[in-house]
Amino acid sequence: MAKVFRSWDVDQGWLLPPSLHEFVPPGHRAHFVRDTVREALDLSAILDTYTEERGYPPYHPGMMVALLLYGYSRGLYSSRQLARACEERVDVMAVTGLNRPDFRTIAEFRKRHLVALSDLFVQVLRLCRAAGLVEFAHVAVDGTKLKANASRHKAMSYGRMKTAEPALAAEVDAWLERAREADAAEDQAHGAGRRGDETPDWMADKQRRLEAIRAAKAALEAEAADPPDPEDENGPGASSGMRWQGRPLRGDDGSPPDRAQRNFTDPDSRILPTRDGFVQGYNGQIAVDAAHQVIVAHRLVTNSADYRALVPLVDGVRAHLRRKPREVSGDAGFANEANLVALRERGITGYLAPGRARHGEADAAGRRRLTKMPLMSAMAARLKRAGRRSRYRLRKQVVEPVFGQIKQARGFRPFLMRGLEQVRGEWAMICTAHNLLKLAQADR
Repeated sequence: MAKVFRSWDVDQGWLLPPSLHEFVPPGHRAHFVRDTVREALDLSAILDTYTEERGYPPYHPGMMVALLLYGYSRGLYSSRQLARACEERVDVMAVTGLNRPDFRTIAEFRKRHLVALSDLFVQVLRLCRAAGLVEFAHVAVDGTKLKANASRHKAMSYGRMKTAEPALAAEVDAWLERAREADAAEDQAHGAGRRGDETPDWMADKQRRLEAIRAAKAALEAEAADPPDPEDENGPGASSGMRWQGRPLRGDDGSPPDRAQRNFTDPDSRILPTRDGFVQGYNGQIAVDAAHQVIVAHRLVTNSADYRALVPLVDGVRAHLRRKPREVSGDAGFANEANLVALRERGITGYLAPGRARHGEADAAGRRRLTKMPLMSAMAARLKRAGRRSRYRLRKQVVEPVFGQIKQARGFRPFLMRGLEQVRGEWAMICTAHNLLKLAQADR
C-alpha cells in the first residue's frame, strides 16, 4: 500500500473563519500582552487625544500599544520590522487582530504618544507588585552604555572645527566662484533661461557640511559660555570650578577646549567609554528588585558616571510604589560618601563597593586609608569582613542579568530615536516590555 499523507491543499478556501485565539497556543505571550493592554492598562492619556470625529477611522490605539509592547518583548523594535511581522507572523496577528498598519503609521504613533507610552512603565510595575513580584528586600542598581542612532565617526572635536571651518569655507568660496564663472559661460552659450545654472551636487554637499560644522561649533561655544545640567553632559557642569573629572570645561580664552566634541547626527549623544572601547551613545541606568528581576526604576543620561543616579533611582522606587527598599547594592561607580549619607538618611542599608581609595592617608605599610570618608571606610571594612557571605554578592545575579536579557536575549543595541528626550522615552518602553515578560512568566 502507498503511504497516506495528511492533506496539503493550499488552494482550499476556509468555510469558517478561525478564532484569533487559535493562532497561537493557549498561554502564549501574545495572548498575555494583548489581554493585559485591553483589560489592565489605563490608556486614557492616548485615547483622549483622538477628538476629531471626521476623517477615516484610525487604528485602535489599544491595538497599536499592544503591538509595540509585544514587539519590544520579542526583539522587534523598528517600525518596518513590526509592519512586516503584522503580515508574516501569526503571533503578531493574534495581537493585532489581523490589522496591518504600515511602518509609517507605527512610527508616527510611537513618536506622537511617546510620553504616554513611557508612563505605562509605572502601571506595569504596579501590576508586578500586585502579583507579588516585588518584595523590596534587596534592590541592585547599575548602568550600561547603549549605542545612539549615530556613529562616533560623525563627531568632530572643537579643535578640528577651528581648522576645518576656514579651510572648508575657502574651498566652498572657490567652488562658488568657479560655478558663477561656469554659469556666465553657459548663459552666454545657451541663454539665461536654459538649464546648467543650478548649484552642483558636489558643491552643495560641501556647503551643507560647512553649515553643520558652523552650527556644531556655535553649540559648543554656547555650552562653554553657559554649561548645561551636569546630569546630561559628559563633561560640562563641573562640581569643582571649571573642571569635570579632570577635563577642562573651557579654554583659557573662555572658548570650549579643543577636545570637546559634538555629533552631527545626534547632538545629544556623547562618546562614552566601555570595556570594548568607545561608543557614541547614552548611559541607561536601572534599579532591579532581587525577588524576580523586575525593574523598579529607570533613568537615562549622557554622562558616563553612575554615582549621580543612586539617589534618583532609590527615590524613584518610592515614588512609583510608595515604599522604599530595605537594602541597595551597587558597584564602585555608585560608591561615594554622599551616596552613603543619603542612604543612611533614608533608612536604607547600602552595599556599595568602595573600590580604590583616591583620598586619604597612607599607613606604615603604604596602604591607603579612607580617613576623610568614614562611611566609605566602614563600608570597605564591612564588605571585607563578610567575605563570601556579603549581601553585595547579590548585585551581579540581580541587575547584570537584566542587561543581558535586554541586550543579548532580545537583541536591543542601538536606539532607534535621536535626541535625549526621545531616547529616554524609548528606554522607558524597553523597561516596560521587560517587566511585562516577568509578569507573563508569573502568570503561567
